[in-house]
Amino acid sequence: MPRKKLPERESNVPAEIKIRAAERDDLPRLTEIYNHYIVNTPITFDLKPFSVHQRARWFDEHAGTKRYRMVVAEDAGRVAGYACTGPFRDKAAYDTSVETSVYCAHDATGRGIGAMMYRALFDALKNEDIHRLLAGITIPNDASIKLHRRFGFTEVGVFSECGRKLDRYWDVVWMQRPLRPDTVP
Repeated sequence: MPRKKLPERESNVPAEIKIRAAERDDLPRLTEIYNHYIVNTPITFDLKPFSVHQRARWFDEHAGTKRYRMVVAEDAGRVAGYACTGPFRDKAAYDTSVETSVYCAHDATGRGIGAMMYRALFDALKNEDIHRLLAGITIPNDASIKLHRRFGFTEVGVFSECGRKLDRYWDVVWMQRPLRPDTVP
C-alpha cells in the first residue's frame, strides 16, 4: 500500500517540531534569533541589537489574536523560529493589509520550519478582516523568495538601494498575495 503524504508536515522536519502561538516567555529567545540577523546579515535593516526589554512593545503588537499574530516553532522544547503579521502602514486605509515576517534560528534554516510556521499563521488568520499579505525581502535572499512564492506570493516591485547596512546599499523586493488564495501549498 502506498504511503500517504501528510500535508501539514514537511518531510525533512523532525516530528518534534511543534507550532504554537507565541508566549511572553518566548521573548528572550525571539530577541536572540532576531539579533543574529541584525548583527550578521542585511536581512533586517535594524542596525543595533535589541535588549529583551526593548522588544517587549514589538512582541505586544504582534502577539494578539486578531490580524496581528505570531506563531513560533518549537524544536525539542526550544524556540527555533517565529512568523508574524504586523501593520503595513500607520494609516487606517491600510488596515486590511498586513506585513508578514518569518525568521528561523540560524542553525534551524533549510528544514521546512518556515513553511510550517507560515502555514499555521495563515490558517489562523483565515477568518480575519485581511485582504492582502505583504512581504519586503532584502535581496539577494533566494530561500525567502522561494518560500514566499511557494505560498502564492508574487513580486510586485523592487525598491532599489533603499537601505544601507554593512557598508553597502541593498535592494528590497516586495511581494504580495491575497489572504485567501485559490490554492494553498
